[in-house]
Amino acid sequence: MNTAILEIIHGGPLATIQDRGRLGYQHMGVPVSGAMDPCALTIGNSLVGNPPHEACIEITLGGFEGVFLGNMAFCVTGPGESAKLNGEPIPSWSALQAVHGDRLTVERSCKGVRDYLCLAGGVDVPLVLGSKSTYLRGRFGGFGGRALRSGDRIFTGKRKGKLIRNHPWNLIPAYSQHLILRFVPGPQDEELSDEGVHAFTTGTYRLTDRMDRMGCALKGPRITHRTGPDIISDGIALGAVQVPGNGQPMILLADRPTTGGYVKAGTVVSADIPLIAQALPEAEVRFSPVNLIKAREIYIKKEYGLRRYAAQTGLRWE
Repeated sequence: MNTAILEIIHGGPLATIQDRGRLGYQHMGVPVSGAMDPCALTIGNSLVGNPPHEACIEITLGGFEGVFLGNMAFCVTGPGESAKLNGEPIPSWSALQAVHGDRLTVERSCKGVRDYLCLAGGVDVPLVLGSKSTYLRGRFGGFGGRALRSGDRIFTGKRKGKLIRNHPWNLIPAYSQHLILRFVPGPQDEELSDEGVHAFTTGTYRLTDRMDRMGCALKGPRITHRTGPDIISDGIALGAVQVPGNGQPMILLADRPTTGGYVKAGTVVSADIPLIAQALPEAEVRFSPVNLIKAREIYIKKEYGLRRYAAQTGLRWE
């Protein structure tokens, strides 16, 4: 029988249970959800001996505090050194050991938006459509379909692999507030005017405060259309860049809708999703086009590194 290992004292602005997402149900209108920064989740799980897809606690904008109710290996991954154990700073991207009564705090970071608390043994919540991820708008998954709050107790399972003590510096995303996002053009880039394509690929944009788990809006040079912004609704991939009538791009992320009716100028490559997921308002964003062959090369290189690192725990990638 699993036992409670962490009690939430403060959940902060938003703390939810997330794994790698609810795959295979978009045709039924169910968003994928999952960790906004999947690299931080995957590496964090590997550090504490969990399968790469295991659920963790995604902490947005700090303000989190919890107390351990037993001995537990854990790690915090993300953009900055924002975590403390019993008031003392602890390193991120490192497997650490807590004992009963230890208090963990995760403060707001000036370097990014989201931290990931991975617990050895994972988070024991029910699977909903094959995933533990929380979808807040649908009120399902995770911890009763809601954000974590004071008094909640998190249960864990049994750790399946060994701890990894070394830091995977070569795999950690290069978090920055000056981003160059690689993207594959399309599927409706032909609906942009020549001037619109030029603005999109050469302009500098700023991240606005209209940002959440569904997506983020940018402001900058106006991207113009040939005939208009509307299309017959079709599927939306992670990282799709929609261009509505105001000509300002929007990048769609984990909780994105399954379909949409605006022109999509491109899709950000998966390796760069953590960068935009961690960007703060007013971050500088530029777009750099790559073809499908290059995008696949980027994906394979990143995925190989993550799989090789996860294999150090003795677990197979599932």
